[in-house]
Amino acid sequence: MNNKKGFTLIELLVVVLILGILAAMAMPQYFKAVERSRMTEAVTLLANIADAQQRKYMQVNKYTTAFSGLDVAPKGASGATFYTKGSGKNGFKIDLSAATGYTAGMATATRVPESGSTLQYSYNLTRYYANRDTTCNGTDANGKALCADFCGIDTPVDACCSTGTSTACVAPVNND
Repeated sequence: MNNKKGFTLIELLVVVLILGILAAMAMPQYFKAVERSRMTEAVTLLANIADAQQRKYMQVNKYTTAFSGLDVAPKGASGATFYTKGSGKNGFKIDLSAATGYTAGMATATRVPESGSTLQYSYNLTRYYANRDTTCNGTDANGKALCADFCGIDTPVDACCSTGTSTACVAPVNND
């Protein structure tokens, strides 16, 4: 009688195959969760910029076109464009608009790929300074699906609003 204990090669291959299938199913959800975290970081940054621009508008009756003019600016930001992780890194490019009126000012966060690579999720976020809503614009299929998830809608579209509408957020109205 053979009393050798252990696993056969076939049993080990089956276990490795099952683990591979489970990992392949989990990885897309993991990457989506990581991207949602990055998106939340950008939304928070846009909200801080909008609040700082509101304070600036109350002081001098116009928005600033440079980060250096804000009372709360990211470290190292001076001009109208700021990269959250440095130029050519895996972060966001934040642009301030040159607004001429109270309702026209906005900031845009565009997802920037690592140098020499492409993005799995391509999108940008826009927020008017005089509004609390954020528009998400997906520029590829994955970006549109992520924006739909962000906006709380079922069908991926080119642009949606954080209020749950499948169109871009409406520009604020000046009631002067």
